[in-house]
This record gives sequence, C-alpha cells and structure tokens, in this order.
Amino acid sequence: MEDLGYGTTTGAAPDPVRAASVEAARRALTSTGVHLMPPDALTACTGTDSGAWDRFRAHWENLSPDRYAAESGTCRLRRFGQFSLAAETGELTPLPHVPFVQPQDTNPLYVQVDRHFDPLTDAFAADPVLVAVVRLLGELAGGLERAARWNVKVHPFRVVAAADGRGEPTPEGLHRDGVTLVSSLLVDRRNADGGESAVFDPDGKRVLATTLDRPGTLLLGDDRRTLHQVSPIRPLDPGRLACRDVLVTTLTAR
Repeated sequence: MEDLGYGTTTGAAPDPVRAASVEAARRALTSTGVHLMPPDALTACTGTDSGAWDRFRAHWENLSPDRYAAESGTCRLRRFGQFSLAAETGELTPLPHVPFVQPQDTNPLYVQVDRHFDPLTDAFAADPVLVAVVRLLGELAGGLERAARWNVKVHPFRVVAAADGRGEPTPEGLHRDGVTLVSSLLVDRRNADGGESAVFDPDGKRVLATTLDRPGTLLLGDDRRTLHQVSPIRPLDPGRLACRDVLVTTLTAR
C-alpha cells in the first residue's frame, strides 16, 4: 500500500529543544518504564500548531460504537488501524484492516478474542499530526529495543458517561497490551471527573498515577515491564455528558 509521505507539521521547534524532549523521554522509559510528556514538549517534538491540532481533534466526532465495551456496560466509541513504520527512515505504510486481537496473558477481558472495529478513515490515517506522533513514538521505542520495522496499532477512543452511570476507559482493569511501547495521548476532555491513569510494575507497586487533563499530554510506558489502568469518569455537571477522548498507540518490534 502507499507510503504516507508526510513530515512533521509546520512550526517545528528548534532541533535542540526537540532533542532534549526526546532524550528526557528515552531516559525515563529506560530507568522507570514510564514517562509523562507535557503538551509543550509534544509540540516541540511534532511541530503541531493549534490549527493542526483542531483539525486532528475533529476526527473524534466520526468514531463508531464499541459493541464489545457495551457488553460490560461502558459507552465507548472507537476505530482501529495499523501501520508498518521503518525505524531508519520513518516511512509509514498502512497495513490491511484486520480484526484486533490481543495476545494471551495480557488483557484478562478480551484474551485472543477477534474484535471487529471500523477502520480509521482515510483522512485520519493521513493526518499529519498522527504521522508526526507515530514517528515520534518510533524514536522513543528505539531507545527500548532495536528493530528494523515497527508494527503500529492506532486506537482513537471516546469514553462517554451520563449522570446515572460511569464511563470505563479500561473495563478490563489492570492489564498489559503485549507490545514494546504503549502510549495514551489526551485529545480532549469535557465535563469529566476521574479518569486517573495509573502505571504499576510487575510486583504491583505503583510507578505513576496522573490524571490527563490537558490536551496534548502524552503518557508513555514500556509495556514489557509495566501494567496500566484508568479509573472511571463521571460528569461534573450531571445535566451534561462527560467525554474523554484519547489516542492509544502501541508499537511492537518486527
């Protein structure tokens, strides 16, 4: 399939700023297995301006219901797509759309279940912000493991909660994804209370706990030696829905 030949978006920060942000993330992932990149650092690494971000955020208005999450009582919208990323050149190639299957001994709720989700729209798959974020993740994953190519799985999520219920970002509870690098990028958050992200080591010790509350915040984890979960969200104003929009992206060495 055709290579998505995009670089980063316009307005990129000077190289030393970007290099420092990448190095800080790599160092944290190597030492603790987790890193929280603030929005200004993400901007430095991707060159994303406000106009590009607004166009990217609009893709979350075109997600589809997740019938598997609905079976456990959670209102979640999503799509799914995957790519091959060349580590050396940053060449990003879409892969055929297939069911999403998580490896054994990772996700206790959906182990080896073929889950069929609608594919990413063409506009989403080609969005320069997505391409820039994926290429950044490839750089960071390269600090954890050597690979000629990365398998990249992309999951845009929207979790919704009404006054009489709660939205479960991770209905499966504490889990791993069976990948090298796992990331969660906050895209938007409206009228939501809760949604704390927690990362644990294999012995159950909490390594980090934070609530992603600023769009552009990127949580990164070495999935080989951490587990993660997110607490439920509820509406701050019971008269309006609560929404939490994230982009979950995983990279596995190929």
